[in-house]
Amino acid sequence: MQWSTRQAVAMAAMLGAFAASADASTLRAVANNNFVSATATGTSFLNATAPVASTWEDFEVIRNGNGTVSFRATISGNIVSADQGLGAPNTNRLISNRQAINAWEQFTLETQANGTVAIRSATTGLYVSADLNRGGLLVADRPAVQAWEQFVLSDTTTTPPPTNPPPTGTTPDFGPNVHIYNPSTPNLQGQIDGIYNAQQPNHFGPRRDAILLTPGTYNNLRIPVGFYTQVLGLGSHPDQVHVNGDLRSNAFLGGDNATQNFWRGAENFSVTPSQGIGNNTMQWAVSQAIPFRRMHVRGNIKLNQNNGWSSGGWFSDVLVDGNVNSASQQQWISRNSQWGSWSGSNWNMVFVGVPNAPAGNFPTGGQRYTKIAQTPVIREKPYLFIDANGSYAVRVPSLGTNTAGITWSNGATTPGTTLPISSFFLAKPSDSAATINGQLAAGKHILFTPGTYVLTQTLQVNNPNTVILGIGFATLRSDNGQPLIKTADVDGLTISGLFLDAGRAESGVLMEVGPSGASASHAANPIALHDLFFRIGGAAAGRVGIALSINANNTIVDHTWLWRADHGDGVSWTDNPSANGLWVNGNDVTIYGLFVEHFQQHQVVWNGNGGRVYFYQSEIPYDPPSQSAWNSPTGRGWASYKVSNNVTSHEAWGLGIYSVFTNGGILLDRAIEVPTNNGVRFHSMISVCLGGNGGIVHVINNTGSQTGCNASFTPTVTSFP
Repeated sequence: MQWSTRQAVAMAAMLGAFAASADASTLRAVANNNFVSATATGTSFLNATAPVASTWEDFEVIRNGNGTVSFRATISGNIVSADQGLGAPNTNRLISNRQAINAWEQFTLETQANGTVAIRSATTGLYVSADLNRGGLLVADRPAVQAWEQFVLSDTTTTPPPTNPPPTGTTPDFGPNVHIYNPSTPNLQGQIDGIYNAQQPNHFGPRRDAILLTPGTYNNLRIPVGFYTQVLGLGSHPDQVHVNGDLRSNAFLGGDNATQNFWRGAENFSVTPSQGIGNNTMQWAVSQAIPFRRMHVRGNIKLNQNNGWSSGGWFSDVLVDGNVNSASQQQWISRNSQWGSWSGSNWNMVFVGVPNAPAGNFPTGGQRYTKIAQTPVIREKPYLFIDANGSYAVRVPSLGTNTAGITWSNGATTPGTTLPISSFFLAKPSDSAATINGQLAAGKHILFTPGTYVLTQTLQVNNPNTVILGIGFATLRSDNGQPLIKTADVDGLTISGLFLDAGRAESGVLMEVGPSGASASHAANPIALHDLFFRIGGAAAGRVGIALSINANNTIVDHTWLWRADHGDGVSWTDNPSANGLWVNGNDVTIYGLFVEHFQQHQVVWNGNGGRVYFYQSEIPYDPPSQSAWNSPTGRGWASYKVSNNVTSHEAWGLGIYSVFTNGGILLDRAIEVPTNNGVRFHSMISVCLGGNGGIVHVINNTGSQTGCNASFTPTVTSFP
């Protein structure tokens, strides 16, 4: 189609009059993870060949009033055209050499299930492809969307978005363990390396660190993450903080073994692993207590190191443009996340609210995938950010029901409420429990900065809608027999990001949600717990009866690890005694990502009705001294997961239970014990015997075969009853 000068001017005027907005952006091809470049200083053909975005890779996305978009190369001011008039082989190639928006310069954007976009010519209906057979040339000639026809449309990487400027006011006093960096921070790589060098060997030490990255692009920055280190982006959207380099978790043990890679995390930023382990891939070799939230991996991610072991982990609200390789991971839960592809399966991989979970189903070998299409109820974890006025604030996401995918696709801000930092008391390790309780009573929210808080009285959370947020693995400990946290039976509490350590004196329970006998309904405004990690022993001897007790109805738990230590200091059958990890007495309690290990009796006791668990990973205790010392009322050993006989409704998906007995001759009769009725249903279960001693006789009740030692036979049960 050819246009007269008068028609072109008229069309340009019309579209200019109806243009809704124009946004500076980059386009990155999923096919090769390279940015689209306007070659010849923005006057020639477009190619996906730039590994790093610079001025030639900036485009203005013009949102036309008719629902289409057009692209203007920032370097030249020229409009991009899908030129049908070019001779073969250049027909329909994208070229940035037009001064006005006509029909060939209009496109529609179609969001894909993995969060990418497809670009469709408005005149032909054909999709734009980054054709790797022609070196990444962009050409609008494909009838369907496959990998080469997917692109990531992101905020510009050359300057921070104007909606999230650097802080302009006074930076809050977060204390010495919070490190706030920007792209111009002197010796930034050296400072990051210094934190890592201190924390990577700090398995049970007292140091805690939070690394806060203000909006902008951090080129050639490598961020290795050690123990008790949390890296947080301060944008309202993950792409407003972009690390172009590497983010990495290295195996702590020799032989590439990451099974002790605990207590580290990354949240709310994007990373292009251009300096990763090759092929634009980042290494995230981790096991328990590793929050990975609101992250955008602009490439691939591998969840172990080389061929070494790794054991369980967590994704939520995460977008990976390329491939997720779970490799040796024993189990993994992904909630409300998206990716280009997933490869790998070991014992059980669980996907909840994931639009493009991999093909295959549990218990097929190599495809042990447990898939739940929608997340029934969730409130995402609050996050610290810099608001549109340049001030620090905390975003508290809204409650969502029956959701799938990420909350921030296409540049959207996660729905929710923003709380100014002035509404928070910024707690420091030097603050007493009495001081913190006084702030809670006065109606303040609490932000715990990194460090260890030795509490001499229980923190009382009594006001509805209180937000408690810890950063940098802020650690609470009581040595005088007092529980660490108790809450009232009130709506809307959010408690996130805390590490609760048992002290020397028995405290009964470390955390109690709702008092005994709590009866209020919180269905409209549930209580939400995120990233709460409990430890008994390891750093020093500790003791407690129950780590976490949930009495309140309608509580949501979103990732927790309750751990009676199996290694470290103060570890033996008598030095760190603890009967149970979790008791649930409330009704309609929902848990995503339940990790509970090594307690001396039942790991979990569930007494309430309407409970739901999505993913369960549990090792029973290593160290029973003998069979006679470890018999329960129902037989040999204590079932890991116990649903009480009075329960009439309960459901769980994706459970793995392991034995690793250090002494011979010890058996567990049943990994899971439940009442047999149609309202109590379990899906996708596996039991495993690691090591050469004893084993597990049945998976659930008397169903499922006995494990073989050294994982030689791992029995599965697909559904019960």
